[in-house]
Amino acid sequence: MPGILSKTRTTLEMIKWEHSIFALPFAFTAVLLAARGLPGWRTVAWILVAMVAARSCAMAFNRWADAELDAANPRTQTRAIPAGLLTRQFVLGFTVVTALAFVAASSQLNRLTLYLSPVVLLVLLGYSYMKRITRWSHLVLGLALGLAPSAAWIAVRGSLDARILVLTAAVTLWAGGFDVLYACQDYEHDRIVGLRSLPQTIGVSSAFWAARAMHLAMLGLLLWFGWLFHFGLAGWLGIGAVALLLGYEHSIVSPRDLRRLNAAFFTMNGVIAMVFLAFVATDLWLCQ
Repeated sequence: MPGILSKTRTTLEMIKWEHSIFALPFAFTAVLLAARGLPGWRTVAWILVAMVAARSCAMAFNRWADAELDAANPRTQTRAIPAGLLTRQFVLGFTVVTALAFVAASSQLNRLTLYLSPVVLLVLLGYSYMKRITRWSHLVLGLALGLAPSAAWIAVRGSLDARILVLTAAVTLWAGGFDVLYACQDYEHDRIVGLRSLPQTIGVSSAFWAARAMHLAMLGLLLWFGWLFHFGLAGWLGIGAVALLLGYEHSIVSPRDLRRLNAAFFTMNGVIAMVFLAFVATDLWLCQ
């Protein structure tokens, strides 16, 4: 039992489960809008379980699928599988358990969430192989996060509203853009092993411009989203805050200086997601 607990703790560190905060705030933004407030605690609890299980499954599978690539990359050689802290078999078992937990949580929400859960898993697990196929793998990762608000809306309503797809598109471009930036630090490795990241294909400087374009498009979609849901002052201020934070994120990294990339990637993106949720929640509260 101590061995299992130790391995589980190492696995949670490997998948950085605390970074579930990236997609969760956008999912709960959709929850609040779908319910026009807070739904029942049971719905909220199962959405939370489904979200954490889905991300844990995707991250563990990614580490399993990329184990050999990680071992050849100086930046990732210390990850759990290349470092010998976990076996691929254990990580695959963890992936299966979390996938089953996601399907089980989906079944507790409504029929549509259950029926669509295999489709979600296909996107989440399929991302790990996209960088072997296309330079646009970053957008597949973005979609994996972008599905969160649409899935949360379905979890509350039992049906899909086309308006929430605008937020899904915005999150897809947001996450895809910062994944492009993150991939810049692996430019040399990707070029050597033949992975088709956008930075490897078009160069680091051009990749930065692509990421900026994605984030500008994301802001445009957020403006459209605010109009569709009739945001009040707080909601529009939230979009403004996201714009400022994205601007700051891009200001602390450049093609010639990637030293603060982790701060931009992890810290700022978590802040952006939480700030947007806080402003939308405030907007709903003020409008009631």
